[in-house]
Amino acid sequence: MANEVLEAMCEAARFSVDMAELQSAAGRRVAELMGAEAALVTSGASAAMTLACAACLAGWEAAAMAQLPQAEGMPNHMLMARTHRNTYDHAVRLAGAKIVDIGHNDYGTGAGVRSLESWEIESHINGQVVGMVFTATAKTLSDLPQVIETLHRHGRFVIVDAAAQLPPRSNLQSLIATGADLVIFSGGKAIGGPQSTGILAGRSALIGSALLQMLDMDVHPATWIPAGFINRKSLKGLPTHGIGRGFKVGKEEIAGLICALERYLNADEVIQHHEWRRRLDIIKEKLMVQPGLSVELLDCLPGAGVPCLAIKPSNTNVFRLSLALQELPVPLHLGESRIGEGLLLFIPTALRSDDDDYAVQCLLNALREFES
Repeated sequence: MANEVLEAMCEAARFSVDMAELQSAAGRRVAELMGAEAALVTSGASAAMTLACAACLAGWEAAAMAQLPQAEGMPNHMLMARTHRNTYDHAVRLAGAKIVDIGHNDYGTGAGVRSLESWEIESHINGQVVGMVFTATAKTLSDLPQVIETLHRHGRFVIVDAAAQLPPRSNLQSLIATGADLVIFSGGKAIGGPQSTGILAGRSALIGSALLQMLDMDVHPATWIPAGFINRKSLKGLPTHGIGRGFKVGKEEIAGLICALERYLNADEVIQHHEWRRRLDIIKEKLMVQPGLSVELLDCLPGAGVPCLAIKPSNTNVFRLSLALQELPVPLHLGESRIGEGLLLFIPTALRSDDDDYAVQCLLNALREFES
């Protein structure tokens, strides 16, 4: 985390503020940077997903907010393509939504060339369907315009889970520009903000509902002043604490996220990429002294411009190697997304340049230990 972000968090810790006012001000700034109607700083991308679904389910209905996650008697179905399902589905169900699988998995398994089509979406739209959750990846993004057009034609919402879709930085604005109703990003990872933060951005009415379901609502109706994005005239009753109350964000995290987002948008992506490549070239050269070790530079996140080193030991069990590195006094965690292929990934995004030599030495020592 950059020093400026830490300083912003420390400065925020010195003051007591009205959290609704702070969230509103922060939301306006995030929305301005992303080109959205409104935005909300959340306690991570998973919390953002639960709040997004809760907003779509409840709208401005205080009674519905009070009922969630018990969603009986109200439309609560969220469509998801089979190729988009993942372990973060819990965040959708936590709001009270029921996930409805649609489409097929031929494209995802490599058994065919056809992806999600409009008729597959339309065949499942009925009075119980509130919207659709779309998991954004390099493979799925080409389907998004069709998904949005189809859902909006039927008056339904589209939530885009783009938690890990940075870089490229342009996704912050381009995914909002697609017309999606709500878009989710992680505040940590590429943005470099507090790891416990996320961003929910999109339609003002939905952001207002999400904010209302996260705020401290131990207030008297006669003296309550609604925060920004909350439409008092549309609000049908004043709810008590909502389903998102446990997702509250501290003033320190909000300040840190805003600072990190501004730094991220002002940074030069080309220079950053060149710096990652320079570091990885040096690391590769140092690792190649080890016999029986294959090291290849490749694109870690296709389309995102993040290089990494794929490390493949020929004489060592890759699972044992990863475990040994994690058991060091100062653990070294290598990427395991391709460990089934016998590869560990050396990814520079979360590694300080000052720690490059330590990481290389740990890896070489572990390999030599296995050989001895």
